[in-house]
Amino acid sequence: MDAPLGLRETKKQETRQLISDHATRLFIEQGFENTTIAEIAAAARVAKKTVTNYFARKEDLALDHQDEFAATLAHAVTSRRSGESALAALRRAFEAAITARDPVAGFSGPAFSRMVTESPTLSACLRGLHDQREHVLADALAEAVGVRTDDMTVRTVAGLLGAVHRVLFGRIQDLTLAGHTNDEIAEIVTGEAARAFDLLEPALGDYAVA
Repeated sequence: MDAPLGLRETKKQETRQLISDHATRLFIEQGFENTTIAEIAAAARVAKKTVTNYFARKEDLALDHQDEFAATLAHAVTSRRSGESALAALRRAFEAAITARDPVAGFSGPAFSRMVTESPTLSACLRGLHDQREHVLADALAEAVGVRTDDMTVRTVAGLLGAVHRVLFGRIQDLTLAGHTNDEIAEIVTGEAARAFDLLEPALGDYAVA
């Protein structure tokens, strides 16, 4: 008899996580470019085809939360509170991410951060994810204010808000690689983020108010 759907899905998730964990370990130990899919499959004790069935690209094995990353800024906008602007919602969401030491905000630890920064492929992929996150944010802003996504104001606002988050993400990575603890990073970045968001307040403080 077929296993219940819930059990099958659970098994698939476990297999996916197992492959991802072994891949990350090997990438950190050997470097992303130097690690092969065959080595990952052998470490996870699965067929090479199983790895590629779960992860279409090699970089997907290293950056395993791409959809979540791309959606974070847009989600903050679409879930903003009544009377709250897009900027205020994004500021509040970033402060919560700092408090939670959220990996999506950049708190990924020194080994993982070094793995990404030392890999040209992963560094390029991360830049692409920042671009994708900005595009998704533009879609959310366009819907919030009732205009087309290609509206110049929407694209400019998304670019400004995306740039602040891109800079703060990089700052967290730099501080991580410099040997600071997460608590030290949180204290530093909290003040810097406040100043960065304050710079946008005069222009965007009343934009896309719910």
